[in-house]
Amino acid sequence: MTTSQIDRACELLRAKLTKHASEFSSDAVQMVFGQSELGAEWLTVFRKRVEAVSSMIVRRVRVDRTRSPEQVLDATGRAQYTDSQVVKSMPRGTGEETDIRFFKPEPEEYDHDGWMSDEAFEAALARRNFIAADPESLAKVNEDDPAFADTHPNCTHWKGADGKWHFATFHRWLDKRYVDVYRHDHAWHGPWWLAGVCK
Repeated sequence: MTTSQIDRACELLRAKLTKHASEFSSDAVQMVFGQSELGAEWLTVFRKRVEAVSSMIVRRVRVDRTRSPEQVLDATGRAQYTDSQVVKSMPRGTGEETDIRFFKPEPEEYDHDGWMSDEAFEAALARRNFIAADPESLAKVNEDDPAFADTHPNCTHWKGADGKWHFATFHRWLDKRYVDVYRHDHAWHGPWWLAGVCK
C-alpha cells in the first residue's frame, strides 16, 4: 500500500464522517475515541475488502454483440448441455470491450455446509461492487482461452422471465470441456470462480 493510497483512504473516511457529522453526539464520539479497539475494527473492515479482491483474475475481451446466443455457445467449441429456452433467455451485454473479473468467494460467504444460494451469489458480487457478468462476455473469455476453465471453472447467472435463476457454467470433466446453460434449482457448491463486472 502506497502513501498516496493511505492518504486516499483517509480522504474517503473524512468525507463520510463530514457528511454524517450531525448524526453523532460529540460527547459520545469522544468516548468512542477512548476505546482502544476502534482502530483495529476499522482496519479489519478495510482488510476484509482488500483481501476479497486481492486474488482476483481479470480478463479483457472484445465481444461480437451481433451473434445469437446459439452462435455464442457454438463459438466456444465446447460440448453443450443446455436448455434451449434458457439459452434464448441469456441477457445481452453492452459494449465492445469488457473486463471480466473472476473470484472465489470467501469461506464465510458459503453456508455451514459449504453451499451458496443464488441470493448469496448476488451478495458476493455486491460486496465487491460487481454485477454478474453477461453470458456473452463470459463465453468469449472461454472461447479465447479454452484451457482457462480447466483450472478455473467459471460461471455466471441471471434471473429469467419465469422468475427462476438461470446459469451458464464453463468447466472440464475428465478429458472433455463443457458449457452448461440451465435453470438453477439448487445452490452452488464446489470450486466455482464467480464472474462479475464493475457496476
